[in-house]
Amino acid sequence: MRNPYSPGAGTRPPALVGRDPEIEDMDVALRRLRSGRDGRSQMLTGLRGVGKTVLLNEYENLAGGRGFHHEHIEVSEEGSLAPRLASAFRKILLAMDAKRRIGERARHALGVVKAFSLRLPDGPELAIDVDAVAGPADSGVLADDLAGLFVEVGRVAGDHDTGVLLTIDELHYVARPTLAALVVGLHRAAQLRLPITVAGAGLPSLAALTGDAKTYSERMFTYPRIGSLFPDHAAEALSAPARDEGVAWDDDAIERILGVTRGFPYFLQEFAKQAWDVADGPDRITADDVERSLPVSIAELDDGFFRVRAERTNDTERLYLRAMAELGQGPVRSSEVASVLGTTTSALSPTRDALIKRALCYAPRWGEIDFTVPMFDEFMRRWIPRLPPRRARR
Repeated sequence: MRNPYSPGAGTRPPALVGRDPEIEDMDVALRRLRSGRDGRSQMLTGLRGVGKTVLLNEYENLAGGRGFHHEHIEVSEEGSLAPRLASAFRKILLAMDAKRRIGERARHALGVVKAFSLRLPDGPELAIDVDAVAGPADSGVLADDLAGLFVEVGRVAGDHDTGVLLTIDELHYVARPTLAALVVGLHRAAQLRLPITVAGAGLPSLAALTGDAKTYSERMFTYPRIGSLFPDHAAEALSAPARDEGVAWDDDAIERILGVTRGFPYFLQEFAKQAWDVADGPDRITADDVERSLPVSIAELDDGFFRVRAERTNDTERLYLRAMAELGQGPVRSSEVASVLGTTTSALSPTRDALIKRALCYAPRWGEIDFTVPMFDEFMRRWIPRLPPRRARR
């Protein structure tokens, strides 16, 4: 019998269970934009492993159903976004032209994209067989040029009864000036009621970053906070895939999984997958099955999901992370981390800033620090069982 919790098994991912309001809001926005009205963009925020990327993928399906063209961008750690936008708009314009044969209008817009790209210091060498069109998006002022680009692409879409959705993941890596330019570009398109919108995703700090970038951002975006599932949704995420295969979870087995995973979707799927493989069956998953599978689940997460992030750190950063874990489930005070390590907050500031920049940690409030990965404190205590003596830390 197939394991319904394996990636690609065809069942609804746990990350989508209970997310109906976010999906409906995006669908409403797409329908409003298609009809020439305003529709607010989205910024999904939350820790890693809660399903933000899964939701962005769901939005791609919505876009196709509403007659929108779509491109996905995943921002890398170095934070470059503008060249990726140019490449995405190129693909969208070519797709529009291929479908509707819009000819000269598409060529003009592609020329604007080419001019924009050539003006970027790190602009990509886009394969666009048209002459660059000077004026709309080549001033060298990124905010003005992105506004010109969004308007140009939005007008082409509107003129040909379609729309554009960009999904952008890992937006927290983008520098504030570039994020502000993105907001300006989208704002100008919204003022003109053009059918172009953005669904972004990032860590919990993204909402504040966007607000700091442009004060009117709060009017342009909704900011759904994506977190762990409510207990009834988490229980349904566990039981529904098994039920479709004629298998039932015992209540105490579900309770044990919910307690271990804290309802985070990625962990629910991983722990359920291992419990399914261990279970004697044939048509039940018991609490004993769960207990026997827990070491396997934890080992899988340690060797993959957790360790791949932890091993990017140096010795000083690992010590900081381990000190955070010593204080238990976060957020914790930066001053308390310094106290555990026997030093001062200012001495640790460079380490703290480096961990935030690499998105291993974030600052929920002033003077606080927390992991961006759920249950990372537990992993750090397993990985480094004891803090080294202070003399050995020097």
